[in-house]
Amino acid sequence: MFRSPPRILATLACIALSAGCGTPPEAPPPEAAGRPVKTVVVSEAATEVSRRFPARIEAAQRAELAFRVSGRISELSVKEGDRVRKGQTLAELDPKDYQIALSNKQARFDNARKNYNRAKGLVEKGHISKMDFDSLEAEYKSALASLDAARQDMAYTRIEAPFAGTIASRMVDRFEEVQAKQTVLILVDVSGLEVQFEVPEGMLRGFRSRIVDEEQRHRAVRAFVSFDDLPGSRTPIRFKEIANQADANTQTFTVTYTMDQVGNQAVLPGMTATVTVERDSGDPENAQFAIPATAVIGDYRLNPRVWAVDETTLTTHARPVTLGELRGDRINVTEGLQAGMRIVVAGASFVSEGMKVSLLPQHEQAAPRASDPH
Repeated sequence: MFRSPPRILATLACIALSAGCGTPPEAPPPEAAGRPVKTVVVSEAATEVSRRFPARIEAAQRAELAFRVSGRISELSVKEGDRVRKGQTLAELDPKDYQIALSNKQARFDNARKNYNRAKGLVEKGHISKMDFDSLEAEYKSALASLDAARQDMAYTRIEAPFAGTIASRMVDRFEEVQAKQTVLILVDVSGLEVQFEVPEGMLRGFRSRIVDEEQRHRAVRAFVSFDDLPGSRTPIRFKEIANQADANTQTFTVTYTMDQVGNQAVLPGMTATVTVERDSGDPENAQFAIPATAVIGDYRLNPRVWAVDETTLTTHARPVTLGELRGDRINVTEGLQAGMRIVVAGASFVSEGMKVSLLPQHEQAAPRASDPH
């Protein structure tokens, strides 16, 4: 699970302390021999070349269409699978009741407008009071607002396509009574598709830094989508966004990529797929090294570092590092190490800059790759 450096360092401190418990202290070696330390040689980069995630396909544009007023459907001119153009009328309600209401509001408005226009001339000549004029003016404005609302209700008896697309679902039939805001049709645009998958909370920070930052910096990050029913399919996809809030039930974060249609093979919303996110393992900027967590300590500012051993002089030197993902007793280091470097992995808390050390006589193994089984 990936943690921020201060929390990681606190965890590493606990690991380092627990590693020393239960071992009886040994007699200090002669000063000339230096302090004995356990070391390991950092091997080649332990870069995670790829990750795979189960994914689902969604339409880039999707709209649930509904009437904004209630009524009985009189026209429903489309069916599921139909292609429609932007602005095309898809469904209509019986407009009689709304037409009657509109005519009534029109008559009230016409009367109020006449009274208001007459009152403007009368108030200027002093034949009516200013209070009476204000009352007629308010009645006129109220009638105008009611007329506008009636006209709008009349317009709401039609559903028009907000964009060109395909009817994905038809929820009602002609002559049915529907309520305001009840979904009638679902319209999708499948010319552009989205690929969505979930990232666990423990992987989010590492995933964000690996994908978002590196995509923005144009590093060697590639992502592909494949389908079980299309053997050999491998379609490039483009990063779009990561959700900033976890799903309340699964505590995972949704990652969204975009893709184009796969040739003549129809990819539709709701289909399942597999996303593979890859990095160029030959890119030195992407190199990571998996080392024992006990090798990492913090300086006085809690910045992470390791102790590197100069094998010629057998002296120690601090190396600032940038930490990646912590997995069990090992942690990835993304910056600060090089293959072949010898570092202190036990007793690091008792080492200082330029200290003379001696290497414990033990079989030393290179740090395993993160992809190796534990």
